[in-house]
Amino acid sequence: MLFKNFTLKNKIALVTGANKGIGYNIANTLATNGAYVIGTSTTITGVKKINNYLGLNGKGLILDLKNKSPYIISNLIRYIIKKFKNIDILINNAGILFDKLVIKMEDYQWDNVLQVNLTSVFRICKEVIYYMIKKSFGRIVTIGSVIGNIGNIGQANYAASKSGIIGFSRSLAKEVASKNITVNVISPGYIKTDMTSNLRKKDYNNIIAQIPSKRFGDPQEIADAVIFLVSEKSSYITGEVLNINGGLYMG
Repeated sequence: MLFKNFTLKNKIALVTGANKGIGYNIANTLATNGAYVIGTSTTITGVKKINNYLGLNGKGLILDLKNKSPYIISNLIRYIIKKFKNIDILINNAGILFDKLVIKMEDYQWDNVLQVNLTSVFRICKEVIYYMIKKSFGRIVTIGSVIGNIGNIGQANYAASKSGIIGFSRSLAKEVASKNITVNVISPGYIKTDMTSNLRKKDYNNIIAQIPSKRFGDPQEIADAVIFLVSEKSSYITGEVLNINGGLYMG
């Protein structure tokens, strides 16, 4: 969606997990509104997809957030700064699922989800805010989940990671607010993506029955909210969690 009388021209945006789903919509909408977008994916195929849809308005790069080496992230950020001078907007979107009941969950299944969904957010933010503070400007938006608020059977690892994002983001927001840097969370409910496309009809119907709006959300609805939170119109909003879930959870 192109927002009238609004532009992100000359802004550099980094979007993790930008090859499909919510990440694709966010990156594409940022580019449509004038930003130059660096989108990441864990695969070469994903990077090619990003390059194809961004064209001259951005670039795809490999980033494997499962890799626990701190140099993976720091080297990426330094490359972006060297080539593009700034990172004005950071969208932490990448995330994974590994569903198991707690009693059956292995340590690696817990660790991998926390590593990608939460620890990587800390590491990326730590690198990026150094440059945002120098410029006295920044917009950070992290994609959480309604599951971080309400929990879900078989998703203790995922729920913990998404709940952790809220506490982390609110703390960071307080640390950098005086530097004209905002830090917010968007917490989607059930959105039409690959993560929800394989639901059994019975499970789908059970979920719909709990959503007052009686539908799943569209990824573009998340992207439109991101655009607002990175704009100057939201400069007095920080440390907030924006729930976009059709009324499933009102917190």
